Amino acid sequence: MVRATPDGYTLAVISVNNSINAALYEKLSFNFIRDITPVAAIDREPIIVAVHPSFPAKTIPELIAYARANPGKINFASSGNGTVNHVAGELFKAMAGVNMVHVPYRGMAPALIDLLGGQVQVAFPVVSSSIGYVKAAKLRALAVTTTTPSPALPDVPVVGDFVPGYEVSGWIGMGAPKNTPTEIINRLNREINAGLADPRMIAQSAGMGSTPMPMTPAQFAKLIADETEKWGKVIRAANIKVE
Repeated sequence: MVRATPDGYTLAVISVNNSINAALYEKLSFNFIRDITPVAAIDREPIIVAVHPSFPAKTIPELIAYARANPGKINFASSGNGTVNHVAGELFKAMAGVNMVHVPYRGMAPALIDLLGGQVQVAFPVVSSSIGYVKAAKLRALAVTTTTPSPALPDVPVVGDFVPGYEVSGWIGMGAPKNTPTEIINRLNREINAGLADPRMIAQSAGMGSTPMPMTPAQFAKLIADETEKWGKVIRAANIKVE
């Protein structure tokens, strides 16, 4: 996409993973911020701090207390090194002052299988991949990672209530090649935002645990820049490397 003609006909779905990868990979064939023009954000999805029902902690403060009393004895699963599920856990460890052992899997599905089986104790899955297990009481949701509760889990608190400043979102949007004319970007932005305002879209997003996130191109560009800086700091501090 970054090498396509900047005429508005070639777009790409971009996400929080691109912000993470900008620091995670030493050699990329493109620069995420330099080579992509933000078009429009689409939606934001919370991550759940999920534990096996047998785990003694039922709240975030109890998880923090247990982890501090048992340093290095709690395993937290992710969908792989450098994924949003991984960096969400590393940010939690740093901000809560706890030591948990990261166990990377090849995808969230096998990670959840082991969490359901009790082989690992904690995971940070997105709502859409785990809400069914939470509602079936096969997993316990301690909190969500956004700044406000998830419409899909309105009774579950937010991590930031207990760890001030903590926030993680799985977000997606659309990007275009650099030098795409402003009038084209603005037209695409208006049309995408109109779609996000459709009641059917809002209902569909809510059913998956996400929330439409209409933004101007400038607002989306700021989100991308802020997220790229934020996750770069986490990756460097935790010395995260891809296998």
